Amino acid sequence: MAITVATPTLDAAGLRPISELDEARAVWPRGRRLAALREGAETFKARFKAQGEVLGVRSVDLVVAPYPTGFAFHNAVPLPVPYIFITNRMVIVQYEDFHGVPRTLVWEPTVPEGSAKAPFYRQTRALLDRVPRGDWLADNVFARYRNDTDGALRACGLRAEDVDYVSFDHLHVQDARMILGTTAPIPGETAPRAPLFPNALVLAQDREIATLEDLHPMQWAWYVPGALEHAQTERFGRLEGSVELGIGVAIVWTPGHTDGNHSLVVNTPDGVWVSSENGVSLDNWQPDRSRIPGVRRYAEFYGREVVPNANTLEDPQDQYDSMVLEKTLADPSPRDERWRQVIPSSELTNVRLQWPIRATYQHGGMDYGTIEPRR
Repeated sequence: MAITVATPTLDAAGLRPISELDEARAVWPRGRRLAALREGAETFKARFKAQGEVLGVRSVDLVVAPYPTGFAFHNAVPLPVPYIFITNRMVIVQYEDFHGVPRTLVWEPTVPEGSAKAPFYRQTRALLDRVPRGDWLADNVFARYRNDTDGALRACGLRAEDVDYVSFDHLHVQDARMILGTTAPIPGETAPRAPLFPNALVLAQDREIATLEDLHPMQWAWYVPGALEHAQTERFGRLEGSVELGIGVAIVWTPGHTDGNHSLVVNTPDGVWVSSENGVSLDNWQPDRSRIPGVRRYAEFYGREVVPNANTLEDPQDQYDSMVLEKTLADPSPRDERWRQVIPSSELTNVRLQWPIRATYQHGGMDYGTIEPRR
């Protein structure tokens, strides 16, 4: 698949398509495609690692939010625990592009006030508001704020102006206007929004942008209505398929959860990591090792090696394949080689309210190299 170059900045960065993976995606039938993706992932990973490592990578927790248990593990957990809690994390990656220019990528800089506008969370909040002290529960129990995007950047010695590229694995619960900026005020506001990252392009798959432009009813609950209205869409860096951004960093198209889903892949001193929301814990990718009630049994009963995060199943076979691809790309952890270095972009948080649903193993974040202003 080709890269659609939307701006001179993307063209100058020298992004490279990942032919090994795009060719594997075209294989038919689906059973044969899964084998081709495994083979393509191994071939690409060998080449990717030989090129070198990123300059630095750091993850920072942003916000804890409730999430339905049935979605998180595809209804595999047979317990009356309706919600788990997930922690959204932002990842900062610094690397050299293929022209030797230092670059900064910010992955998943979620703005909670935008996420609250997604119909699922807006309606959940409305239900809470009907119960005594529901507003307090919503703001103190069901949502806990740890950092905003500016605070996360400051913790790493950066400013929003230092960022070259921004991306999300997909645009569920993202108000793109708050990231891209607008040419007119968002309803309820008095002035146009400035871009959250004034010098950055927002990298997104063409398919994901098209979805946001014209939602299907089955997609409606998770996308923010009007998220592109008056948005500065010229700030999108439009992608079609999997690309390498530079030395040690790639964005790999992983469709299924949404048509335009993609995953972050970085090479570090500990090997390759993958960040994704195809699952909410390592238990999703490695259910054979899971101690969460029901997850291992579910995978064994259906003969599956992954259990998807299933709030939407736009294409369940594609999402399954994407998770196998992610697991193949990720290296075993040197801290415990039984577990692959997959780090959910929104990860199951172990809290008492959801016992006994606790992640079997957690990596605890990424922290490598040096993050510093490079402009």
